[in-house]
Amino acid sequence: MLLTQALRAAAALRPALRPPPRRLLPLSSSSSSSISSFSSASPRALLPPPLARSLWQLGRGGGGGGRTALLRPRRGSAGGVSCGCGGLHTEGDKAFAQFLTDEIKEERKIQKHKALPKVSGGWELEVHGTEARLVRKVPGEKITVTFNINNSIPPSADDEPQEGQKADEQEPDLTSTPNFVVEVIKDDTKQTLVLDCHYPEDEIGSEGEEESDIFTIREVSFQPTGESDWKDTNYTLNTDSLDWALYDHLMDFLADRGVDNTFADELIELSTALEHQEYIKFLEDLKSFVKCQ
Repeated sequence: MLLTQALRAAAALRPALRPPPRRLLPLSSSSSSSISSFSSASPRALLPPPLARSLWQLGRGGGGGGRTALLRPRRGSAGGVSCGCGGLHTEGDKAFAQFLTDEIKEERKIQKHKALPKVSGGWELEVHGTEARLVRKVPGEKITVTFNINNSIPPSADDEPQEGQKADEQEPDLTSTPNFVVEVIKDDTKQTLVLDCHYPEDEIGSEGEEESDIFTIREVSFQPTGESDWKDTNYTLNTDSLDWALYDHLMDFLADRGVDNTFADELIELSTALEHQEYIKFLEDLKSFVKCQ
């Protein structure tokens, strides 16, 4: 009996606890600023608590996946290849890997040297990635020739094929003609004679000219022996305005130490083989990067 009376009293009091209906009032300047500040509030503050919580739970996925559960495409969706490794692999990646496989096979077919060719004259070869060094010792002196195969292939001329010849028959073999630096070190001095050499484009492949040098000396300087960083404050002789007699003596100086046209020809062969070898290795690394492992 007492419980029934208490419930009825509570029901009688419930309407009195409801807030009165709100009246629509004309907007004042202060009200406009309040609405403006409300509209500029952060989206998280505007979301109702149940909705914000549901998005947070969806993002977590119940397994600590973070935002990736919302961004990761579904397995088996269009354009994706499921491999089980968790990485992104598309049909384009699959076609790219197949293309690289075929390209590697073709490059191996036309590879002239499976091993790097040797340079005659007692030169010892040291290779560090794309950089190679040839070392030769003579009584009282040590000669080193250093070159890098990066960007060593000159751009080919876009010549149109002649009548009766196919386009692929016109394509010349790619030849690597890198700049190279000759260092002459004497045992009894603390200075090294450095000669910066290169292959002029108009001299490559030229025939019919007797005793024509296929390489030229571009700069000459002295540098401290044993230091890897050369000093820019040391005087550097540019051969563009050099007396021809002095230039000829410098070329003879190199020839007496084994750096002549024969050496320059063999260096081109070595550099071309090394460049092709590194190119194939790059294709293999690119294939491994694109293809799922």
